[in-house]
Order: sequence, then C-alpha cells, then structure tokens
Amino acid sequence: MPRYRLTVAYDGTNFHGWQKQCASEGPAQESLRTVQGVLEQAIVDVVRERVSVQGASRTDAGVHAIGQVAAFNCQMEMAPDRLAPAINSRLPDDAQVRSASIIHEGFSPITDAIAKGYRYRIAHGRKGPPPAGLPPLFSRHTTFWTPYRLDPVRMNEAARHLVGEHDFTSFTRKNHGRESPIRTIFDCTVTATGRQRCRLEVCGDGFLHNMVRIIVGTLVEVGRGRIDPDALGDILAAADRTAAGPTLPPQGLCLMWVQYENVAEAARPA
Repeated sequence: MPRYRLTVAYDGTNFHGWQKQCASEGPAQESLRTVQGVLEQAIVDVVRERVSVQGASRTDAGVHAIGQVAAFNCQMEMAPDRLAPAINSRLPDDAQVRSASIIHEGFSPITDAIAKGYRYRIAHGRKGPPPAGLPPLFSRHTTFWTPYRLDPVRMNEAARHLVGEHDFTSFTRKNHGRESPIRTIFDCTVTATGRQRCRLEVCGDGFLHNMVRIIVGTLVEVGRGRIDPDALGDILAAADRTAAGPTLPPQGLCLMWVQYENVAEAARPA
C-alpha cells in the first residue's frame, strides 16, 4: 500500500489547531474546524477511501505553518505531481499542499523527525510611553504586537542562553503531559527586521506545549528591560513555570520546517 508524504502550509487563524477534535461530547458531537480534518476530507474526496493523516506537529489554534509534514496510506496509486494539485482543488483557501512524494512504508512524521524550526514575528512600539504607535493592520493575523519598545539586541543576547540541552519545565505549561521536559535547542536568535519589527527563529529536536510562545514571552520581557539577559540561565535552572514570562498569543507563531534524516522516497508510480 503506497504511503504518501505531504508538505502542508496553512493560515491558522480560522482553525482550531492541527489535530481533529470535537466541540462537545455525547451523541450530538460537533467537530471543530481543524487542519487535519479538512485535509483528510480533501484526500478522501480525491482517493475515494477513508484515510488517516498523521502530522509532525500538533500546532495550536491560531498557529500557522509553512512546512508542516503529514503522511497517510491509501490503496490508490497516484503520481505525486498529480496528487498535490488534486488535493488543493478540494481544500479551502487557507490551507494548501506544497508538495507530495511517496515515502517508505514505515515513515512517521512524528518519530522520524530530528529537528523542527519555528518563527515568531513581533511588532513593537516606538520610543516613548505606551501606547506608542499602532498595531499592525494587514499583518495582524501573523504578527504579535506589543506597545512597548523592544531591544532586539538584548533579546538575542538572552536567547543564546537557551541553546543546548536543558530542562524546559519553566517554559511549558504545568501538567504538559510529556515524559520528559528535557529538550535540545540547536539555535535561537532574535533579529530586527525593520523599524519596530523583529522576529525570533528557533530550532530544536522537539518542543513542549506552548514552549516557543513562552520563550518569546520571556524574551519580550527582556526586550522591555524587565528581565536581565543573563537571568535566562536562572529561569531555566528554576524548573518553575512562574519563573518565566507570559505565554504570547498564537498568531505570531509559524512552523517553518521539519527535518528528517536518511528518509528515502519510494519509487514513484508511472
């Protein structure tokens, strides 16, 4: 049975996250609008059989993706260069399949991933007492705004303390449900991208629930001058959620890519 790998992009604004879920329990269950749900339905419409789509990252409501990776099995064989357009023709305009390929039968988007990269976009206020400036209008669904002026240099200095293998208990919600809070961050940088704009880019071997949004929330506090850049080491060592900054809203966050090692594609059908 062929196994297909998809690279999926979506605007998460009007989705209740990646994973399928119901709004209520009982016989009159109502399904919430999720990326997995609309993608599965589009694939079913193409291949005419029930499929189960597995995604690499269970992004939260409002979080976007450019490089989400998904996979599914089905009996039907279709050339990947035909499959992606066929699925896209049945998807809503806030989701799309960027590419499709045939992958080996045992491929798992979750357990085979060796690294993931996220980006968080921020707009911030001018010099002076807040509110200084206006929040972004046309990028409001993809950018977080704070009325406080931020110092990206201080934020970047603080971000370097997060690189390496650490216990990230301070940077995830309580009862996060993972066996271990130990994660490795390969790189974490904050860069000014224009007047009153900056972005965080972080990659690691995996992320706990809300981990990136709490990291950025803590770095915003650094950028405002409320936390010293060198305090990040102490916040990590505390292993206490209350030691870190707030959880920022989802709209600034985007899953950029997922990396795999030694994952060979299967032969494509003619």
